[in-house]
Amino acid sequence: MFISFYQLIQLDPSMIRRMMGQTKDREERRRLRIAMITRSALIVVFAILFIGLMTSLFGAENSSMAVSIFCILLASRFVGFGYRISDSLFSMALCFLVLLAGPVLAVMIPGFFWTLLVNFGCLFLIVLMTCENPEMGNGGLYTFAYIFLSGNPVQGEAFLNRFYMTLLGFALCGLVLWRNHAGQNRERTFVSILKGYSLRNPKYQWQLRLTLGVTLLLSLFSTLGLTRYMWAGFACGSLLSDVEVENRIHEKLRDRVIGAAAGSALFYVIWSLLPASFIPLLGPVGGLCLGLCTEYRHKTMLNCFGALSLAAGMYGLKGAVWLRIVMTLLGVLFALVFFWLFDHFILSKLEEKARDENRTA
Repeated sequence: MFISFYQLIQLDPSMIRRMMGQTKDREERRRLRIAMITRSALIVVFAILFIGLMTSLFGAENSSMAVSIFCILLASRFVGFGYRISDSLFSMALCFLVLLAGPVLAVMIPGFFWTLLVNFGCLFLIVLMTCENPEMGNGGLYTFAYIFLSGNPVQGEAFLNRFYMTLLGFALCGLVLWRNHAGQNRERTFVSILKGYSLRNPKYQWQLRLTLGVTLLLSLFSTLGLTRYMWAGFACGSLLSDVEVENRIHEKLRDRVIGAAAGSALFYVIWSLLPASFIPLLGPVGGLCLGLCTEYRHKTMLNCFGALSLAAGMYGLKGAVWLRIVMTLLGVLFALVFFWLFDHFILSKLEEKARDENRTA
């Protein structure tokens, strides 16, 4: 079946690469390669325009919210919430409210316990509402947004501007969600999902593990006052949000560490060699290359470019590079230890209780 060029640029890079591997036609492979490059370039251009416009309207201190909205906007075209559109729009509105208020509230309330309580409540609500189909990736997307905003809280006029940005962001994302998913799951309500909630279900065990793991890291690291702790949160959340985390955690841990170390080292070398006038191009070029990647390790490596481009101005080149590597190591080690503890002390108890109830029945 012939696929138009427009349809091709809607596809995931992994699918385009798979199609390239299945054809021996040189012209078709060239067309597929051009489509993948065009797709990546369009996303980068759209990101620059969208984030640039949002920050010019609502302030550079709210760039983290602009990035979060941009990512949710892209994902909403392809991934719904798994239940009827009216409930999905309500859930999205509630998620945006949590993303706006939760990270700010968590840093305003003193004490580890209250920070833990706020973070857990916010993340649990977000994951429960957006992750009815964990394999679709909403877990990683929305936890990323919460972690990113937790590392960039604002107050006063900046918070008011973030509120207006959030309203506009919800309007845009809600429109995209409605346009692409209005006809899906019409008979399925969010209430019916809540009624079926049970920790015997592997899906809800995954949700609890993701929520609790990220909550503990954010609350602990923020209470300790660790610099750029959100980078550790990204690493931890990336591992725990994998729907096949039981089978792939060691592989993803290895790839995350290698990718972060290699990406940071490469960024250091390129930054040191490039003329100062070319430095601002590192982020966009990294984003363009990121759109061509399908391997987790390579994506992790190229993600360093955008993050370090911003951090180098605050911590210096060497400081930013070492901070990226150290925080990634802390994040993946925390995820690994938490995964083991959860599996041995919580999940095993749930399974034991289920076996006892089955024997009694």
